[in-house]
Amino acid sequence: MDKSVVATQVIESLRKGIPPQRGTELYTVGHERLIEGIRRHHLNKIDTEGKIRFISGSWGAGKTHFFRLLREVGFQQNCLVSDVELELDSAVLNKFQTVFYAIVRNIVTPSLYTEGGIVEAAPFGRVVRESLTYLATGTHAIEEGIPHEYYAKAREALMSDRSIDIDFKKMIQKYWETFLPEAPDRAVQEQERAEILQWFSGEGTVGYFRKRFGVNKVVSKDNAKLLLQSLAGFVRLSGYKGLLILFDEAEQSYSLMRKSQLRDAHNNLLSLINEDLPGLFLVYATTPDFYTDPKHGIVIYGALVERIGLPEKRSPRALDKVWNLDAVITDLSAYQHAARRIRSIYSDAYPESVAMLPNEQKVDEFVEELLRIHPELSAVRFWRVLVTALVAHFDDHAEGEIRSTTQVHKDVMERLKES
Repeated sequence: MDKSVVATQVIESLRKGIPPQRGTELYTVGHERLIEGIRRHHLNKIDTEGKIRFISGSWGAGKTHFFRLLREVGFQQNCLVSDVELELDSAVLNKFQTVFYAIVRNIVTPSLYTEGGIVEAAPFGRVVRESLTYLATGTHAIEEGIPHEYYAKAREALMSDRSIDIDFKKMIQKYWETFLPEAPDRAVQEQERAEILQWFSGEGTVGYFRKRFGVNKVVSKDNAKLLLQSLAGFVRLSGYKGLLILFDEAEQSYSLMRKSQLRDAHNNLLSLINEDLPGLFLVYATTPDFYTDPKHGIVIYGALVERIGLPEKRSPRALDKVWNLDAVITDLSAYQHAARRIRSIYSDAYPESVAMLPNEQKVDEFVEELLRIHPELSAVRFWRVLVTALVAHFDDHAEGEIRSTTQVHKDVMERLKES
């Protein structure tokens, strides 16, 4: 994607105080050692040593920002990435089949990310389509026509992979068949592909899919974790190193579960920790209460406490079980470094305004004053204030109407408190 387009997307997101969907690494500072450790110890070995790690962070600690950064790193490592929000009305851990559906619905390939197509109606269809050309040609480049020899070669590789469930294989094969020369017209093809993808996302009955596609099951509570392993096997077969899954626990959602639901959720989480997960790297982000709440936290389940542990009060390291974002200490120089990078992004987004922007020394001074006047115990974290205020400050210079740092801070705080 064009550099200026990405830069514009980043600035538009930061203007609202929201981490951008792409380009997070362009201005991130402070996580370099952790990210390098994640690459070396986890993502480089994902194909043979699947793992799960946890993130602890209070509201505003930067969990969303860190996830966006991890997603970019995952794509760079030739992984597929799935962002999953764990919520009571959608994907909930005590019903693991709903988690599987959400994983499939939110999978993004590196090529789709590069093209900027973050939002797609059925992204798993893109994964299956790319797998067909990869198994036939060794490349993920999508071609218009699929000759029979491509399909035959891909089918042979799929059917010989013992790590993938037989019904999973059948549905993949049926999807591939819609690209053959003798396939029905385009409208019928699209309808059939949509029906096949419904099997992976939990729509439809066993009877319907047995009659329509010859499979003997649908994704259920009893087989969802096994089918997740099949998904990991299929991802690796398709030429990717593995699948990075980013679980974002809705704040306090576990506290709304009944005891039986919470027990099932804890058991499913424990099984994920204990399972052999080659091809999967799972990162589970939640608030500190998840670890310490005496009614709903993992402290009520000794096995989970033993396997996960508690957030440590120091900067996180890649080999820690829990990465404590609340323990990350950011000093003035780091804020100033990030601010200079955001100035560079703003220049790429609006090159006609470069001559009017404050120089790096003036940017450093603005950041120092902003940090000085921001209340230490404010409910709005300084990082969020910083990026939003910087864009507002650069906008002021571009328009030739420069406000004081105090006024920018006041306006930004009012805006962020309302959002």
